[in-house]
Amino acid sequence: MSSAARGAPLAIEGLAKQYGDVVALAPTDLTIERGEFFALIGPSGSGKSTLLGAIAGFVPPSGGRILIDGDDVVAVPPYRRNIGMVFQNYALFPHMSVFENIAFPLRLRKASEAEIRARVERMLAMVRLPGMGGRRSNQLSGGQQQRVALARAAIYDAGLLLMDEPLGALDKNLREEMQDEIKQFHRQIGATVLYVTHDQEEAARLSDRMAILNHGRLVQVGRSRDLYEAPRNAFVASFLGEANLFAVRHMTSTGGGLAVDTREGIPLAALRGPAGAINGAAVMACVRPEAIELARPGASGLDNRVEGVVDDVVHAAGTVRYRVRVGDGFAITVRRPSRLQAEDPGVGERVALSWRADDTLLILKE
Repeated sequence: MSSAARGAPLAIEGLAKQYGDVVALAPTDLTIERGEFFALIGPSGSGKSTLLGAIAGFVPPSGGRILIDGDDVVAVPPYRRNIGMVFQNYALFPHMSVFENIAFPLRLRKASEAEIRARVERMLAMVRLPGMGGRRSNQLSGGQQQRVALARAAIYDAGLLLMDEPLGALDKNLREEMQDEIKQFHRQIGATVLYVTHDQEEAARLSDRMAILNHGRLVQVGRSRDLYEAPRNAFVASFLGEANLFAVRHMTSTGGGLAVDTREGIPLAALRGPAGAINGAAVMACVRPEAIELARPGASGLDNRVEGVVDDVVHAAGTVRYRVRVGDGFAITVRRPSRLQAEDPGVGERVALSWRADDTLLILKE
């Protein structure tokens, strides 16, 4: 979070949007702290854009309240909400110079020429584009255009910045570079940021906290590490990175933990049951690929141990990803760092997999 924390806190209370019989956003409660960088993630159609559009004033909600710095703005038009907006396509005016693009919000607010020049020059320096105010937006690279869009959104000290997939049009390397730019920009301006993305890694890298939506419902809120290590249900577990999921049939206490019987026919050892479970709730076991150790058959293992045959091996970005067939054909994914001159098993070789009981996460199916 920005040390300056000059932004406006945001509170959503029972906010909902319905189109006829279609629920685009179920009644939602959410609180974002002053100066926090908060991400909204979820698959297409999950309600991210609906929620963002309602906060911006572009989507009239069916019910609920939107409190910006304590004031309900549901009935307030977009241009009076003191919100800055950054779009995926930048929405720059091609007939205007960079200077005039950034100055546009101040001209709408009838600021003096002296104030406009001082603020625009300050923002150009902040986004590392000094001396480029005279250029046209179509003379800039994608990354430079994004910096102009950021400067324009923050030029009038908006307490809340909304960013809708702002890096979606950039290639991977430029996206990563711009993530660092946005993070630094947030530290400098201190505004509250609500950031929509479909990229989980991007959300984790940028945000203080994040919310995961699915089918118009808020599923879980928290820090990226907490959501990854303690997902509420199978959707969250599989949406945030890779997850090996087993359907649980029975759980029996062993004194020091739980013995878990799965529909895949693979017995598991776990330390604790699922949080928030009620009688009759469907339960899944989740094991992250990086928690699994891979060895030759017959090697001693950890609390959980199963043997299988390597079905696929993929080397990418410093890691090796294995798909191992076990039992009646169930596939388990294993991921470990790539090591030079390591004797890694190949496709068709038999291997032993093992992991700690503490790495068997028992979670709700839904």
